[in-house]
Amino acid sequence: MKRFDPRIILGVLLVAGGALALAQTMGFLGDLGGAIFLGSIALSFWYVYLTDRSGRWWAIIPGGVLTALAVLIVASSYFDEYSGAIFLGGIGLTFFIVYLTNPTERWWAIIPGGVLVTLAGMTVAAERFGEFQTAGFFFLGLALTFLLVAVLARMRWAYWPALALGVMGMLGLASLLDYANYIWAVALMAVGGFLIVRYFTRSA
Repeated sequence: MKRFDPRIILGVLLVAGGALALAQTMGFLGDLGGAIFLGSIALSFWYVYLTDRSGRWWAIIPGGVLTALAVLIVASSYFDEYSGAIFLGGIGLTFFIVYLTNPTERWWAIIPGGVLVTLAGMTVAAERFGEFQTAGFFFLGLALTFLLVAVLARMRWAYWPALALGVMGMLGLASLLDYANYIWAVALMAVGGFLIVRYFTRSA
């Protein structure tokens, strides 16, 4: 029996891509052709990963990105206002999949995954809240990301950026209330007072 040659996949994809490009040029498929083409390439990367999950985990990243692009093309026709969230969220989910393949060694994938999912949420929040409140959501998303690193990967150092970013996020959301300026003033005074006390304590 003749051994399977991976170049067959490339050949099939090139023929399919040419046929789809021709059909799209002639107006037969519209945006669907691009989605099918990107999806077929994405499937080839998923196949590469599934044939060797331990050694070819990297194929998840291009496979996930191309899958997100294919979904974006289809979804943009129906949910255009959520296009950014769909694309960024899809890539973020890709990094979470990378993390799940080996939580011990690939804990780092939580960070780009969390950041991208947070940015996806921001694209939606920006339509409904002001810029400052959106920044609050962003900081809270980053805080949750580092909290996941601390809990799931058992990296204790991640608790500190999670705490700092969480405080900044809460202050950002507090601007939705009328007394936000008071909160900012008290917070600044508290931080300044802490630094002064710490300085004199060390000097003593």
